Amino acid sequence: MEVKLFEGIESDPSVDTVMKGAKEMLDFGPDWIVAIGGGSPIDAAKAMWIKYEYPDCTFEDMCKVFGIPTLRKKAKFCAISSTSGTATEVTAFSIITDYEKGIKYPIADFEITPDVAIVDPALAQTMPKKLVAHTGMDALTHAIEAYVSTANCDYTDPLALHAIEMIRDDLVDSYNEDKEARNAMHNAQCLAGMAFSNALLGIVHSMAHKTGAVFGDLGAHIIHGAANAMYLPKVIAFNAKDETAKKRYVKIADVIGLSGNNDDDKVKALIAYLRGLNEKLNIPLCIKNYGADSYPTEQGFVPENIFLERLHDIAVNAIADACTGSNPRQPSVEEMEKLLKCCYYDTEVDF
Repeated sequence: MEVKLFEGIESDPSVDTVMKGAKEMLDFGPDWIVAIGGGSPIDAAKAMWIKYEYPDCTFEDMCKVFGIPTLRKKAKFCAISSTSGTATEVTAFSIITDYEKGIKYPIADFEITPDVAIVDPALAQTMPKKLVAHTGMDALTHAIEAYVSTANCDYTDPLALHAIEMIRDDLVDSYNEDKEARNAMHNAQCLAGMAFSNALLGIVHSMAHKTGAVFGDLGAHIIHGAANAMYLPKVIAFNAKDETAKKRYVKIADVIGLSGNNDDDKVKALIAYLRGLNEKLNIPLCIKNYGADSYPTEQGFVPENIFLERLHDIAVNAIADACTGSNPRQPSVEEMEKLLKCCYYDTEVDF
């Protein structure tokens, strides 16, 4: 068997890296593409695969939601995950960053779902604690957004709810180096991935995609899982104004074992639970307190004036994100701006 290795994928894979990798594939001509690692190398390999099969396909073409032509004419795809969060080994998504624009773009099409996924918990045992925290909250966000998505169904709900239960039981212990909990989290994140790949996501991910790299010129990115963790409580408060979404959040609260005298109390309990989880995992509660190293700090790396300067464009881009359409409550640009401000200042969502 002849093999060629392509290494050096950034933590947020770039369009340039995708194009370089695709050129290597075109030169080598593989029958199988095997992507090993966390979400970044697997996502990058998915995009390279598209370009390999269709050399004339531009990055803009790739970003057309469910618009990718039929793959597997040249190669099939195997994904082997070594982190417990993105679940890209079983999903129809890939996230690629355009560093010139400072924007992360989701590529969404069932064509890029891997043919084979190898989910071996032993590969996740060496994850550093910060990565455990961020990928774990990414997985929890996947499960919660899938459950309240407008595309949820009887087949995705059990996957999402069981993933939520497992993450409740195992994420903090996994963070604290418990090996059995680390194993369980690797399975839980995959279940969450199977849920959201079919039920889709919501605006927590839209906002994370559009804020992740937009402040890159200040010397850091807002890591995807940490962004999800910060934004999820605010988005729940926003979405819960929709009665159908509220009932689904209440169901999640019941599954987790949270109490309350009425539905509103249970939604508040869920929000408080998630904020407490962030604190246990050393994740900031808002952008204002998000340090360049991703840890909580009194003054984060994104100054208020720069955040406000870029706010409108971030809001517009978040609304245009592929994940927004399946959110249970559709925000206006003005509402998205207000929601992002709540995520920056950690203020209450009352609209």
